[in-house]
Parts: sequence; structure tokens; C-alpha cells
Amino acid sequence: MSARSHWHTARTMLICGSVVLALSLGIRHAFGLFLQPVSLANGWGRETFAFAIALQNLVWGLAQPFAGFAADRIGAGRVVAIGALFYAAGLALMAQPQSAPAFVLAAGLLVGLGLAGTTFPIVFGAISRAMPPERRSMAFGVAMAIGSFGQFVMLPGALAMIDGLGWAQALLVLSALSALMFPLAFALSESRVASGANAGPSARQALRTAGQHRGFWLLSLGFFVCGFQVVFIGTHLPAFLSDRGLPASVASIVLALIGLVNVAGTLAAGYLGGRFAKPGLLAWIYLGRAAAIALFVYLPITAGSAYLFGILMGLFWLSTIPLTNGTIATMFGVRNMSMLGGLVFLAHQVGSFLGGWLGGYLSDALGSYDTAWALTIALSLIAAALNVPIREVPVPEARAEAHA
Repeated sequence: MSARSHWHTARTMLICGSVVLALSLGIRHAFGLFLQPVSLANGWGRETFAFAIALQNLVWGLAQPFAGFAADRIGAGRVVAIGALFYAAGLALMAQPQSAPAFVLAAGLLVGLGLAGTTFPIVFGAISRAMPPERRSMAFGVAMAIGSFGQFVMLPGALAMIDGLGWAQALLVLSALSALMFPLAFALSESRVASGANAGPSARQALRTAGQHRGFWLLSLGFFVCGFQVVFIGTHLPAFLSDRGLPASVASIVLALIGLVNVAGTLAAGYLGGRFAKPGLLAWIYLGRAAAIALFVYLPITAGSAYLFGILMGLFWLSTIPLTNGTIATMFGVRNMSMLGGLVFLAHQVGSFLGGWLGGYLSDALGSYDTAWALTIALSLIAAALNVPIREVPVPEARAEAHA
């Protein structure tokens, strides 16, 4: 393949992969808007919906290494196509009249499996194999920026559909939108050679190397905190602001602002990640999150302060993702990147499970979110400290892969 045609393929992958992320992450970002209408319509407490989202994130995380392994071996396109079908089916079933356990299975199991096949560990694996190393960090930043723009667009759209059509019809529309990821998956198709099936370390070798690498574990623990914060805020912020007397439109605007400003945040992370040590940038991001949350929670809550929080948090929202995945690619190479990225993401999703479930549990048990917010700030400081010792030095297998 000529350099020009290879770049054309890489650019097509980047564009279509970015749109997949915009749909997948944008729809997921809107789930918090459904907490109150779904719970009220079914006579549930907040913990039922919160547990469904928590299970979704746990299933997503548990399935991600296996989806990544499949993508590394058979190509990302097939995995994205299967994930799109699970995603669409789960959303459609969430809209049906049913018991709490059935809703939890639809929102938790099916949508969780759909997310495992359609989000950044899979898309970034394909992009990393298509892009030269010097363009990789920026490509990750561009993909996440477009994904963040999807979040910005989806929030007001989902709220308008809930108000105009009702929550059940809104879920059906989102199901139809998620099905659009199926045709986009074909642009992410990789041959066995392109997906690295005949070069580099085996999956077993990569797992052994990563399991013995201190930086891999520190990166995973830091990403655990990212998951806790993102899902706690995305799921419970609308209810928290409602408790403070603010209308649902304020929460929608705040979450949309997070997605919009994160376009700049992820682009900046991708650009800076190609020029500075990525773990050091991650440490600063977690410190920034701690400061933004503390200012929001411990100052008077108004619509203006909520919008300011959305802007500040947007700078740091998903900017951890290109830096975390870029660090994995640098240290361990790209042949097994979707699988190793999936393992690090599993830690993220364990944090997501706890962030989603504990938010609802602590709110019901203590009557407020104060303890959950304090825990979120403390974890952010810990994550910053965890990333400081990580060094971006390729392991011998990654150096050999790059040479080959």
C-alpha cells in the first residue's frame, strides 16, 4: 500500500471511528437525564436506576478485555458491528414496560456489552495501528474531541425528546441512533496483517509483561478514579441539582457544557501528549478535577456556579483517555493495545460501578450527596499521586515491535 493510500485509510478510520465514539459516548452521557423520569414512572427509588447504570459499567469493563482481544486479532470493525447491535437492543428493551430486574438486565447487561464493542479501547486500537507513532497522540485527541462533541449535542437533544415524546419514546429514538454505528463499523475493518496478527508479542506474552510492570498497575489505579468520577457526576448531577432546587434544564446545560468544553480539553491533551510526558499531564488533570469539584461543592450552588463547574470539569473530563491510551501504546506497543487498554479500562469501570452505585446508595442512606462528593475529591488527589512515578519507557517487546 502506498503512503498516500495508507493515509487515506487512516483518515477514514479516524473520521468513522470518531463518529462511532460520538454516538456511543453521547448516548451514554445522557443516561443521567432518565434517572428521575424512569424512577418516578415505575415507582422505584433512585438506587434501582443507579444500580442498573453501575452494572452497565461493570459489564462494560469486564467485557472490554475480551472485546479488545477479539479486535486485536480479527479487526475492530467486526467488534464494533456486534457491539452496535447489543447497544441498540438494550436501549429498545429499556423503553418497554417491565419489572426492575428486567430493566436492570437491559440497561446493565445488553448496553454494557454494546459499550464494550463501540468505545475507545476498540476504536483507539484500530487508529493506533493505522497511524504512525508521531501522529498517534494527536489522533487520539481528535477522536475524543469529536466524541465529546457528541456528548454536547446529545444532552439537549435527549432532554427535548424526554419533554416532548416521553422517556420511553426518547429511548427508542436513541436506539435507532445507536444502530447507525453498524454501517460505520465497516470503515474500521482490518486485515489480519493490519491488525497485527502476524507480528509482535502474543497476547499471553503481553499479559505477562503488563502484569509485572509497575507503571501498568499505577496507570490502572489512576484510571479507576477517572471512572468513579465520570459516572458519579454523569449519573447523579441532575438529581443533585434538583435537590438544590434547580430545574432539569440546568443539569442538561451543565452536562452539555462538559461535553463541549471537553472538545478543547481532549484536543489539548492529544497535542500536549505528543510533546510532554503523558503521566505527568495525567497528574495535573486529576489535580484540576479535585479543584473544580471542591469549588463547586463548597461554594453556594446556583445555576451560574453549576455552569462554571461544567466549563471547568469539561477541561478535564475525557482528556485522561488519549493520555492513558497513549501511554499504553508507548510502553507496550500497538499489537495488543485494544486488549491491554481494555484491562486498564476494566479498572476504570470498577470505579464506574462504585461511582454509580455508591452515589445512589449514599443519597438514599444519608439524605444527601455530601459524602460522595468528598470521596470524589479525595480520590482525585490520590490519582494525581499515583501517576507521578510512571515512566514512559517502552518494554523490550515494544521496542522490537517498533523495529520490525
